[in-house]
Formats: sequence, structure tokens, C-alpha cells
Amino acid sequence: MLTGWRKTVSKFFLIPQRVVLAIMGFLAIANAYTMRICLSVAITEMVKKNYNNETVDGEDFCPIVGGGGEDSQGGEFEWSEELQGLILSAFYWGYVVTHLPGGLLAEKFGGKYTLSLGIFSTAIFTLITPVTIEWGGSTALIVLRFLEGLGEGTTFPALSALLAQWIPLKERSKLGSLVFGGGLVGTILGNSISGVLLHNIDGWASVFYFFGGLGVLWFVLFVILCYSNPESHPFITDEEKAYLKEELGTLERDKSLPPTPWRAIFTSAPMLALICAQIGHDWGFFIMVTDLPKYMSDVLRFSIKENGIYSSLPYALMWIVAILTGFLSDWCIARRWVSITNARKWFTGIAAVGPAIFIVAASYAGCDRTPVVILFTIAMGIMGTFYPGMKVNPLDLSPNYAGTLMAITNGIGAITGILAPYVVGVMTPNRSITEWRLVFWIAFVIFVVTTVVYSIWASGEVQPWNTPHLMNKSVENGDTDDEKMANEKKSKLELTLNEEKIDKQQ
Repeated sequence: MLTGWRKTVSKFFLIPQRVVLAIMGFLAIANAYTMRICLSVAITEMVKKNYNNETVDGEDFCPIVGGGGEDSQGGEFEWSEELQGLILSAFYWGYVVTHLPGGLLAEKFGGKYTLSLGIFSTAIFTLITPVTIEWGGSTALIVLRFLEGLGEGTTFPALSALLAQWIPLKERSKLGSLVFGGGLVGTILGNSISGVLLHNIDGWASVFYFFGGLGVLWFVLFVILCYSNPESHPFITDEEKAYLKEELGTLERDKSLPPTPWRAIFTSAPMLALICAQIGHDWGFFIMVTDLPKYMSDVLRFSIKENGIYSSLPYALMWIVAILTGFLSDWCIARRWVSITNARKWFTGIAAVGPAIFIVAASYAGCDRTPVVILFTIAMGIMGTFYPGMKVNPLDLSPNYAGTLMAITNGIGAITGILAPYVVGVMTPNRSITEWRLVFWIAFVIFVVTTVVYSIWASGEVQPWNTPHLMNKSVENGDTDDEKMANEKKSKLELTLNEEKIDKQQ
């Protein structure tokens, strides 16, 4: 029971602590994405743009319209498209490396410091970016971006471990969409604010100082406000603690669980389908996040201010769709209108096929700016259904190992972040519409193939290997098939009990 100063502090919070955690998780991802993608906008002003008359006047190239040429000469660095692709992809080399360690550390020691220290290190590296470039040029920038990726790689695994400890099943889609939708808000702010800063302040360094500073501020607030689980929280109310214990069955992770069941995880059809879908989503998403500002600048010839604004619009709609469909998903599941499995499949399918169609259509709109911006915005808006779809699926499959599952899926998917920017740089040496159209067609094929795999083998049920000690006990005791099946049903107890509670509350 809360007493003394803890009780006094708890009265200052008008919302439950799980919602405080969700908001801070949302801000964590938002900060992470602003620091990740601000370079994608800034680089358009850091690099010289050597357009020649032949290029500008060709049929496959858009003319400079209105104010589009006001800052078209770019900056001081002569970096080729291929080198720019390498710089932008360097982040993901580090990002992939720390995913799995981040998930394991979060499960063993708690997600609080695994998450916060990762964001803090990324913020420091962002702050020193201008000095690093001045000192070591493109090579030093590549190394620094790799280090930023190392810091940020723990973000999603640590957050998944935190959410598994804090968020009940019936709130998982909406709060999960809120948290993971932070990446969209971060992309919006990263694009739009970067454009405004670059337009109004002489020099590109301000972008890195601004977003790095916000990252440090978030770290301080998070360390004060958030904790790894309800049991360790010093000023959570007794009412909320009782509610979470009833809904989740426990207030902290079961420390008696055996080591991670690697073999079972990597031979699980739903898990492999999830990995496949993540690869497809990330390929298309990273092309848009990393290279949409370059498309707006190099192909459509928007000014830097216009670039920042119009590159943000798709993610604004995507965030709205993510939040609304998160509520819709929970609502439909609670009323038994759709199973968790089918909800995950449907929303994931929509998030893949819709964008695949519209980004290809945008490439055929040519230099007509308004239709292109509208089509890109619709494409990314539809992609928002990804969040109540496969993004929260690791929490369905294994609450006990959610951090590890998120580390595996997000880490493998992030490999596309290494490949996509570099491939785009290699495929678009002349920055022509035809070159970019081929980029979008490749994304179309990857979207469709991976979502078909997910639609066949995905699941929203807790997997038997979520509680491997029950599986192992069956083997040791020589249980019959019926007894093994009974133990597997026990491993799904959390899901069943929570669904029954939802029904009773309707």
C-alpha cells in the first residue's frame, strides 16, 4: 500500500502509470526517429547539386518551378549518390547489431535503462555530428552514424519488453499503436522542422543540435517517471496495481523461466511469417523514410522548406490511421467480431498492398507535383494499419519473450535499412523519374510477396514455447500426446483468461 511521499506523488498523476509509460514510449520512438532521419533532409543542403542544362531539360527530369531553385545548389560537400546512400545506410549497420542484445538485456534486467541509455547515446552522437563531419568528413560521418545505430538498436526490443509487463491484452492494440506510432510523429517532426531550420537558419548544423538536445531532455524525464514493471514502480496507485495483476496475472516477469527457446522460435511458422512480413514492410518504409526527401528535392525539385513540409504529410496521415485502426482493432476483437489472428492478418495485408499500389502510381504521375504528393500521402496513410497488425504481433506470440521476438523481427527487418538506401543510390545515379519508377516497382513486388506469406502462416495466439518449462516437463515425464496438448493449452492460459475478462466487461 502506498504511504508517505509515494502516496503524495501519485496524486499528481491524472492518468494511470501504464499510460504515462505509453506516452513516454511514444516520445522515445519519436525522438529516435527525428535523430535517425534528420540527416536525410539535411544532406540535401550539405551536398552540392550539379545539375547541367541537359539534365534539367530532359523528358525524364522535372523543371525547376517557382521557388524550387532558390536553394538548389546545395552545400559544400561533393558526395556521389552512391556515397550518400552508404552514409544513410551506415546507421542501420549498427542498428541491426544491438537488437538481439537489447532484447535479452531488457528481459533480464528490465527495459528502463536498456531503452533510456540507448536513446541517450544516440542523442549525444547526434549533437556531435557537425563537429565530426568538420573533423573527418564522410568517413567520420559513416562511423558516427554506425554508432548512432548501435545506440538506437535497443529501442524496439526494450519497449516491447516494457509493454509486455505493463499493457493488458484488451489495451494492446490501441496503446501499442500509440507507442509505435511515435516513429511516424518523429518522421513528421524530423522532416518538417529540419526543413524550417534549414530554410531559416544559415547552416545545417542547427538540425543536429536541436534534435540531439530533445533526446537528452527525454532521457532525463524518462528516468524519473518510468520503471521496468509495476512491482518496482514507487508511486503507482494500489488500484492500478491490482488491476494490472488481475489482467496480466503478474506484476513482474517470471524470473524462473528457462533460457530463451531459440530452436522453437526459429522453427515456428508464425514467427517466420512475422519475420517475412517485417522484411517487406521495412523495405518499403525505409525507402520512403530515407529517400522520400531526396525524391522531393532531386526529382520534383521542391525547395528545402517545401521538401520538409511535403515529406511530412504522408506520415501525418499514417499516424492518424495507426491510432484510429488501433482502437478499431481492439474494439472488433473485444466483441469477438474477428479473432486476434485475423485482425493481425487483415491489417497487415492492407498496410502492404495499399502502399504498394499507390507508390507505383505516384511514379507515373511524373512531374505533376500535386498528384504525386497526394498519392504518396495516401500510400503512407494506408501503411498505418501496420501498427495494430504485425507490429504488436510479438506480444501475442510470446509475452514472456516479447523483447527477444521484437529484437529478431525488427533486427532482421532493419537489414533492409542497410540495403535499401544503398540500392536506391546505385539505381538512381541520374535522379531520373524512370530510375525511381523501377525502385518503386521492386518495392511493390516485395510488399506483395511477403504479405502473402504472412497471410498464410501468421497467428495471434500465444505459442507453446512461451512457457518452455511446461513443454520440457511433458517430455521428461513421458507424457502422451493428449497430455502434451493439455500442457500446450496451459501455455495459452494468459490469452484465454484475458479474453474471458474482456467478454465479461462488455
